[in-house]
Amino acid sequence: MEPTKQIDVMVADASHEVYVDTILDTIREAAKVRGTGIAERTHEYVATKMKEGKAIIALCGDDFAGFTYIESWGNKQYVATSGLIVHPKYRGLGLAKRIKHASFTLARLRWPKAKIFSLTSGAAVMKMNTELGYVPVTFNELTDDEAFWKGCEGCINHEILMAKKRKFCICTAMLYDPALHTDDKVNNF
Repeated sequence: MEPTKQIDVMVADASHEVYVDTILDTIREAAKVRGTGIAERTHEYVATKMKEGKAIIALCGDDFAGFTYIESWGNKQYVATSGLIVHPKYRGLGLAKRIKHASFTLARLRWPKAKIFSLTSGAAVMKMNTELGYVPVTFNELTDDEAFWKGCEGCINHEILMAKKRKFCICTAMLYDPALHTDDKVNNF
Protein backbone atom coordinates (compact mmCIF):
# COMPACT_ATOMS: atom_id res chain seq x y z
CA MET A 1 0.00 0.00 0.00
CA GLU A 2 1.19 3.52 -0.73
CA PRO A 3 1.92 5.23 2.59
CA THR A 4 0.30 8.48 1.39
CA LYS A 5 -3.12 6.89 0.75
CA GLN A 6 -5.65 7.20 3.53
CA ILE A 7 -7.94 4.36 4.55
CA ASP A 8 -11.42 5.60 5.38
CA VAL A 9 -13.60 3.63 7.81
CA MET A 10 -17.32 4.41 7.53
CA VAL A 11 -20.85 3.09 7.94
CA ALA A 12 -21.65 1.26 4.71
CA ASP A 13 -24.73 2.06 2.64
CA ALA A 14 -26.38 0.82 -0.57
CA SER A 15 -23.65 2.39 -2.72
CA HIS A 16 -21.14 -0.08 -1.27
CA GLU A 17 -22.94 -3.18 -2.60
CA VAL A 18 -20.38 -3.29 -5.43
CA TYR A 19 -17.88 -4.59 -2.83
CA VAL A 20 -20.00 -7.48 -1.49
CA ASP A 21 -18.55 -10.27 -3.66
CA THR A 22 -15.00 -9.12 -2.88
CA ILE A 23 -15.87 -9.08 0.84
CA LEU A 24 -17.31 -12.62 0.71
CA ASP A 25 -14.31 -13.92 -1.27
CA THR A 26 -11.89 -12.30 1.20
CA ILE A 27 -13.70 -13.88 4.17
CA ARG A 28 -13.71 -17.34 2.53
CA GLU A 29 -10.01 -17.12 1.64
CA ALA A 30 -9.07 -16.04 5.17
CA ALA A 31 -11.00 -18.97 6.65
CA LYS A 32 -9.16 -21.38 4.32
CA VAL A 33 -5.76 -19.94 5.22
CA ARG A 34 -6.48 -20.09 8.96
CA GLY A 35 -8.17 -23.47 8.69
CA THR A 36 -11.01 -22.21 10.86
CA GLY A 37 -14.74 -22.19 10.55
CA ILE A 38 -16.74 -19.23 9.43
CA ALA A 39 -20.45 -18.70 9.02
CA GLU A 40 -21.11 -18.30 5.29
CA ARG A 41 -23.26 -15.33 4.30
CA THR A 42 -24.99 -14.63 0.99
CA HIS A 43 -24.55 -11.61 -1.24
CA GLU A 44 -28.11 -10.56 -0.39
CA TYR A 45 -27.52 -10.83 3.35
CA VAL A 46 -24.41 -8.61 3.31
CA ALA A 47 -26.01 -6.13 0.88
CA THR A 48 -29.02 -5.85 3.21
CA LYS A 49 -26.72 -5.08 6.17
CA MET A 50 -25.23 -2.25 4.11
CA LYS A 51 -28.63 -0.88 3.08
CA GLU A 52 -29.81 -0.98 6.71
CA GLY A 53 -26.75 0.93 7.96
CA LYS A 54 -25.60 -2.11 9.97
CA ALA A 55 -22.18 -2.53 8.40
CA ILE A 56 -18.78 -0.87 8.53
CA ILE A 57 -16.57 -0.76 5.44
CA ALA A 58 -12.99 0.44 5.03
CA LEU A 59 -11.84 1.77 1.69
CA CYS A 60 -8.54 3.03 0.39
CA GLY A 61 -9.78 5.24 -2.40
CA ASP A 62 -12.01 2.83 -4.32
CA ASP A 63 -10.11 -0.24 -3.13
CA PHE A 64 -11.75 -2.57 -0.58
CA ALA A 65 -9.70 -2.73 2.64
CA GLY A 66 -11.98 -4.16 5.35
CA PHE A 67 -15.48 -4.90 6.60
CA THR A 68 -17.73 -6.02 9.46
CA TYR A 69 -21.45 -5.98 10.23
CA ILE A 70 -23.79 -5.97 13.21
CA GLU A 71 -27.13 -7.61 13.85
CA SER A 72 -29.63 -7.49 16.71
CA TRP A 73 -31.09 -10.64 18.23
CA GLY A 74 -33.53 -11.65 20.93
CA ASN A 75 -35.86 -8.68 20.50
CA LYS A 76 -32.88 -6.28 20.39
CA GLN A 77 -31.57 -7.42 23.80
CA TYR A 78 -28.41 -8.72 22.12
CA VAL A 79 -26.23 -7.44 19.30
CA ALA A 80 -23.58 -9.48 17.51
CA THR A 81 -20.65 -8.02 15.63
CA SER A 82 -19.68 -10.43 12.85
CA GLY A 83 -17.65 -11.01 9.73
CA LEU A 84 -14.67 -8.80 10.62
CA ILE A 85 -12.20 -9.03 7.76
CA VAL A 86 -9.24 -7.00 6.52
CA HIS A 87 -7.96 -7.55 2.99
CA PRO A 88 -4.46 -9.14 3.09
CA LYS A 89 -2.76 -6.13 1.51
CA TYR A 90 -4.04 -3.86 4.30
CA ARG A 91 -3.15 -6.08 7.26
CA GLY A 92 -0.64 -4.99 9.87
CA LEU A 93 -1.81 -1.37 9.81
CA GLY A 94 -4.18 -1.46 12.79
CA LEU A 95 -7.19 -1.41 10.47
CA ALA A 96 -9.00 -4.33 12.14
CA LYS A 97 -8.98 -2.41 15.40
CA ARG A 98 -10.39 0.71 13.73
CA ILE A 99 -13.16 -1.34 12.09
CA LYS A 100 -13.93 -3.18 15.35
CA HIS A 101 -14.15 0.10 17.28
CA ALA A 102 -16.42 1.61 14.61
CA SER A 103 -18.78 -1.39 14.70
CA PHE A 104 -18.81 -1.37 18.50
CA THR A 105 -19.69 2.34 18.53
CA LEU A 106 -22.38 1.80 15.87
CA ALA A 107 -23.90 -1.05 17.91
CA ARG A 108 -23.87 1.08 21.09
CA LEU A 109 -25.51 3.99 19.29
CA ARG A 110 -28.25 1.88 17.69
CA TRP A 111 -28.96 -0.37 20.70
CA PRO A 112 -27.49 1.35 23.80
CA LYS A 113 -28.95 -1.14 26.31
CA ALA A 114 -28.21 -4.32 24.32
CA LYS A 115 -25.53 -6.79 25.34
CA ILE A 116 -22.96 -7.08 22.56
CA PHE A 117 -21.45 -10.46 21.86
CA SER A 118 -18.89 -12.04 19.63
CA LEU A 119 -18.11 -15.64 18.76
CA THR A 120 -14.56 -15.96 17.51
CA SER A 121 -11.66 -18.35 17.22
CA GLY A 122 -9.24 -15.52 16.40
CA ALA A 123 -6.80 -14.35 19.05
CA ALA A 124 -6.61 -10.85 17.55
CA VAL A 125 -10.40 -10.42 17.77
CA MET A 126 -10.38 -11.73 21.36
CA LYS A 127 -7.74 -9.15 22.26
CA MET A 128 -9.74 -6.31 20.64
CA ASN A 129 -12.91 -7.47 22.38
CA THR A 130 -11.12 -7.53 25.75
CA GLU A 131 -9.86 -3.98 25.21
CA LEU A 132 -13.46 -2.87 24.60
CA GLY A 133 -14.68 -4.49 27.83
CA TYR A 134 -15.97 -7.83 26.59
CA VAL A 135 -15.44 -10.84 28.87
CA PRO A 136 -15.42 -14.54 27.99
CA VAL A 137 -18.75 -16.20 28.79
CA THR A 138 -20.44 -19.55 28.37
CA PHE A 139 -22.63 -20.02 25.30
CA ASN A 140 -25.79 -20.11 27.45
CA GLU A 141 -25.15 -16.42 28.29
CA LEU A 142 -25.65 -15.51 24.62
CA THR A 143 -28.93 -15.07 22.82
CA ASP A 144 -31.25 -18.05 22.55
CA ASP A 145 -32.63 -16.61 19.29
CA GLU A 146 -32.84 -19.56 16.88
CA ALA A 147 -32.19 -17.26 13.90
CA PHE A 148 -28.74 -16.41 15.29
CA TRP A 149 -27.78 -20.05 15.82
CA LYS A 150 -29.03 -20.93 12.33
CA GLY A 151 -26.25 -18.66 11.05
CA CYS A 152 -23.68 -21.14 12.41
CA GLU A 153 -24.89 -23.81 9.98
CA GLY A 154 -22.47 -22.64 7.28
CA CYS A 155 -19.44 -23.13 9.54
CA ILE A 156 -17.23 -26.23 9.22
CA ASN A 157 -17.50 -26.65 13.01
CA HIS A 158 -21.32 -26.75 13.09
CA GLU A 159 -21.32 -30.50 13.85
CA ILE A 160 -19.23 -29.86 16.97
CA LEU A 161 -21.62 -27.12 18.10
CA MET A 162 -24.62 -29.42 17.66
CA ALA A 163 -22.91 -32.45 19.22
CA LYS A 164 -22.24 -30.27 22.28
CA LYS A 165 -25.89 -29.13 22.33
CA ARG A 166 -24.86 -25.51 21.64
CA LYS A 167 -23.07 -25.32 25.00
CA PHE A 168 -19.61 -24.78 23.43
CA CYS A 169 -17.65 -25.06 20.20
CA ILE A 170 -14.26 -24.09 18.76
CA CYS A 171 -15.15 -20.39 19.08
CA THR A 172 -14.88 -18.40 22.28
CA ALA A 173 -18.02 -16.53 23.31
CA MET A 174 -17.39 -12.99 24.53
CA LEU A 175 -19.94 -10.52 25.90
CA TYR A 176 -20.08 -6.78 26.59
CA ASP A 177 -22.82 -5.92 29.09
CA PRO A 178 -23.49 -2.15 29.12
CA ALA A 179 -25.00 -2.44 32.60
CA LEU A 180 -21.49 -3.26 33.89
CA HIS A 181 -19.91 -0.25 32.14
CA THR A 182 -22.01 2.71 33.22
CA ASP A 183 -18.94 4.96 33.51
CA ASP A 184 -17.59 4.22 30.01
CA LYS A 185 -17.44 7.13 27.60
CA VAL A 186 -19.27 5.09 24.97
CA ASN A 187 -22.25 4.87 27.35
CA ASN A 188 -22.39 8.66 27.61
CA PHE A 189 -23.12 9.65 24.04
